[in-house]
Amino acid sequence: MRRLELWTEMRALAVAALAALVVSPSSVGPGFAQTEEPGIHIDWEVKNRFRLFKRSSDFQRHVAAARAGNQFAAEHQLESLTGGRGWAQEILPHLCVNAAGTLLETCERDGERENYLAPKTHPVVVRLTGAVPPGATCNWSFDDGTIPPKQVNAPCTETVQQRVAYGKPTIAAVGITRPDNSVESVSTEIQVRDLLIAGLGDSVAAGEGNPDRPVALADEGFCFQRFLGAVRGEYFRPSRAGYRGDKACEGNPAGTGSDATNDWSSQGALWMSAACHRSLYGYQVRTALTVAIENRQAAVTFIPLACSGATIDAGLLGSQGASDCPPTGRCAGTVPAQVAQLADALTRVRRADPNRKLDLVLLTVGANDIKFSGLVADVTINPGVERVLFNQGGLITTVPESQALLDRTLPQSFARLRTALKPLVGGNLARVVYVSYGHPAMNGDQPCPGGRDGLDVHPSFNADGRKLKLVTDFVMNQFMPKLHALARCERGVVCGNPETDRMTFIDTHQDAFARHGLCVRASDDPEFDRDCFSPDGKSFDPDPVTAASSPLVCPRRPSEFRPYAPRARWIRTANDSYFTAMTFPRGLPSTMQPSNIHDAAWGALSAVYGGAFHPTAEGHAVMADAALPAVRDVLGLKAPASVTTGPLPPLR
Repeated sequence: MRRLELWTEMRALAVAALAALVVSPSSVGPGFAQTEEPGIHIDWEVKNRFRLFKRSSDFQRHVAAARAGNQFAAEHQLESLTGGRGWAQEILPHLCVNAAGTLLETCERDGERENYLAPKTHPVVVRLTGAVPPGATCNWSFDDGTIPPKQVNAPCTETVQQRVAYGKPTIAAVGITRPDNSVESVSTEIQVRDLLIAGLGDSVAAGEGNPDRPVALADEGFCFQRFLGAVRGEYFRPSRAGYRGDKACEGNPAGTGSDATNDWSSQGALWMSAACHRSLYGYQVRTALTVAIENRQAAVTFIPLACSGATIDAGLLGSQGASDCPPTGRCAGTVPAQVAQLADALTRVRRADPNRKLDLVLLTVGANDIKFSGLVADVTINPGVERVLFNQGGLITTVPESQALLDRTLPQSFARLRTALKPLVGGNLARVVYVSYGHPAMNGDQPCPGGRDGLDVHPSFNADGRKLKLVTDFVMNQFMPKLHALARCERGVVCGNPETDRMTFIDTHQDAFARHGLCVRASDDPEFDRDCFSPDGKSFDPDPVTAASSPLVCPRRPSEFRPYAPRARWIRTANDSYFTAMTFPRGLPSTMQPSNIHDAAWGALSAVYGGAFHPTAEGHAVMADAALPAVRDVLGLKAPASVTTGPLPPLR
């Protein structure tokens, strides 16, 4: 080891001298001196160091926003520039993923083709700082052992961009020629640390509820049928902008064929991965992005794999059905197991670079294992034909049924997950950072009261206050503590080796979420929400004649809704979900498959399958802020002095 250090020091001195000597012939002689001035230094940073982004300009936009203090404040900074329409839609076409949401093996980033998982070089920006002599000229040399070293001549006030080899040091040396022809030299070592981070889990991990490009809303209504037995029923809700087919239910051959379905699909929301409803707004992306922002001399290679609908057995350890289809191209019916995808990615990494390891895994999973969405359906769907059909489709779950899954099935599945993840993180599950859920239906220390507030986008929705209290008690007193025990090998959970089987567990955001549940309102919520989403559940015109052209009761247009404007609630309501994503899910039981786009099944499911009861972008930013201190600790990183790590700021 000492030989290597001596060799590196000797090479640095030699390169520094060489850099100075080649500046000009007059540098040889009494005017030449090795600088001893502490005020001149070489400063360097990795350019576009969040490698999921193709464009450096997109990364720098987030760097600037992060100066607000944390991701929660940064979200507000970014959305202030879009008027709440969403910042991610501009970045979505410029990611190192294909149309299906799969990582590109080779990605062209800022004009350079790179192996995404195993980069050979990194772009760095180098500059002189301190008492740089005015009018001086710099001769730069970059030596990584390749002969001859790369050289660049430039005024000393300019930055220099260079690609440096990954996995070995590069000695950057500069000869500084003053206007009086005296010459000094400075050198430093450049070695980029590339952090490999993976994101696994379910819809909360993926960012469900926050499409990268939200659906554009038309101002006129679209007809949905209702399940009312022998009596025919229909209602109107805002349509998708750009849809050219017939929006009425009756006498509508244009609304029943594949052309109408394709036209409707082409106007939908867009995601980083449609099959998984994976989003740039998700806390996992934001956490990895912030690590890149904070660490100027490192890069982050992020592997996004979380998928809406995932359980441990069907999603992480086994394949699962796809949630949605992209607007064009092939629609995948299934999504491969996330752990298998990660193992395959690491095999490709080791093939290119045997020394490269997985540094960290971000994980959230377990809610689907106890059928949490079924609990939501049990709380929100009124008795009637819709409830009967949802129950027959296996989409309704009671608290006793979830309790049985929590007691018997989830611990067994979690044990299998630990076994599968452990070899991928070098045998130490502390490198798995498990981020727990925030309760979606709290208002301070009390559960939301129930009713139709935020749920009246579908006529059959009405939260039962008594059932909501039962679910809240179950989540707070049973589900959340169980997740903590499973991740940390506590409270009787059997782990083979607790010292290496314990995950890093994060739940510090839960108190903040309790003050921002889906029923929380504020006087400075968006004007559209205050004017148009009625607390009494009277947001939409019930008259099928007038609602066809103007579905809202308020005088505003649906297109005025801003999905990413700041709100007191950090949870998507059913109304939010429809107005933001309007998802018509594909991964349904055969009994629930719709016959056409006006079908009653799609009317009900489109109101909740786009992210109802999931965190908003603000909620995900709060989760990222909660995860970051532990992530830094696991990675051995320090928080920059300019980054806020204290209590979360109030929303208002």
